[in-house]
Amino acid sequence: MQFLKTAVAAGLVVAAFTGTSLAQTKPSELKIGITTFLSGPASVFGVPAKAAAEMIAEDLNKKGGIGGVPVKLSFIDEGAGGEALVSNYRRVVQDEKVDATFASISSGSCTQLVPIAEDLKVMNFMWDCGAASILETKKYRYNFRTQANGTPEMLAVLLYLLKTKPDFKTIAVVNQDYAWGRESWEIFSTALKAMKPDVQVVAELFPKFGAPDYSTEVSRLLALRPDVVLTTSWGGDLDTLVRQAGQRGLLQQSTFVLGIGESSIQRLGKDLPEGLIVGARGDHWFLHPEKKNDAAFKAFNEAFKAKTGAWPIYPVYHMAQAFKALETAYDKAIKSNGGNWPTREQVVDATAGTEFATGFGRPITLRPEDNQGLEAQLVGVTKSVPGYDFKLLDNMMIFDPKMITNPAGVRSVEWLKTLKPDFVKMDVPTFKAQ
Repeated sequence: MQFLKTAVAAGLVVAAFTGTSLAQTKPSELKIGITTFLSGPASVFGVPAKAAAEMIAEDLNKKGGIGGVPVKLSFIDEGAGGEALVSNYRRVVQDEKVDATFASISSGSCTQLVPIAEDLKVMNFMWDCGAASILETKKYRYNFRTQANGTPEMLAVLLYLLKTKPDFKTIAVVNQDYAWGRESWEIFSTALKAMKPDVQVVAELFPKFGAPDYSTEVSRLLALRPDVVLTTSWGGDLDTLVRQAGQRGLLQQSTFVLGIGESSIQRLGKDLPEGLIVGARGDHWFLHPEKKNDAAFKAFNEAFKAKTGAWPIYPVYHMAQAFKALETAYDKAIKSNGGNWPTREQVVDATAGTEFATGFGRPITLRPEDNQGLEAQLVGVTKSVPGYDFKLLDNMMIFDPKMITNPAGVRSVEWLKTLKPDFVKMDVPTFKAQ
């Protein structure tokens, strides 16, 4: 009889730990490792993202943190180079034992770190990198992209160009020579060939990442006189290219398309003329036409400006998306676990298919088939508006992500090849600057 009582008691103990709810001990803090550019030309992009992370974490902690646990941040500088990046990432994951990572800005950085995150079984949010191929060539369990990839970003910009400047005959590209620069052009040019096959590509120029001088590229484009010049460069590289092109009249000679140029508008100020087509890598704009009168949106923007001296740019909103995705995933996992603190694997399970909304743009869904974020895309044209010492976006279009994102399991380039010229006729809402 004593044996039977002991066996029953043991069974109850086992059941307590093998049932649907696992009672994990709630940690004292939730550690997040974040990679961003803190040095080099790209720091003009990465430092605002760091400021946003600090601001969001502080606000979260004032409200009790995530699931009642305060968050603690560790930052890794992408500007230190690939070898240092990998070493510091491993250190943060293995020694500091972070619960999740947000990595990275650069597609080159993501290409390095995504396999490592998978190997270390740490949940990683690709919070800003845009190379579509990363999630198209392999299925990952621990890696998620909390924003769009280059396919909808480039397709939205191309559709805007075709809708507003349909008669161009020639085009040239000036992109940074690395994963994003090459892949974004492949996406854009493949879609262009499918929808407007008569356009001639007169130059494909790929200066090195971080190039300080674009005189050779500007001279070449001045001589070729293309109707359209596309660049998907970003950060300090884009700022330098635009200034040097403007000084020599190239911005007036050709229609310039800054594929992901929203983040440079404020920094360029009066150096950026009217009439340039600008993409925002999502529906990101501090005067978002659907959100500009929302109290929470305005409060966030004003708090960020008070902290940094500038209005938020798209990496700021991308950072907010990563935090919101993490918070939503933990909330789902805790609820599914009967209110108990979840295991890492339970949080990973909860993240797939998650829909979340920061309140700063349209909602985002993490597609469960490939962990790819579906994010609306805003594109506009620069315009001078009284009261601002930089250009605003006018005639903005916001594209539905489901219309411009390749289906799960289909490579971007293969899907883009199937597009027809009448694809450009899709109905898209348009908004004025103010």
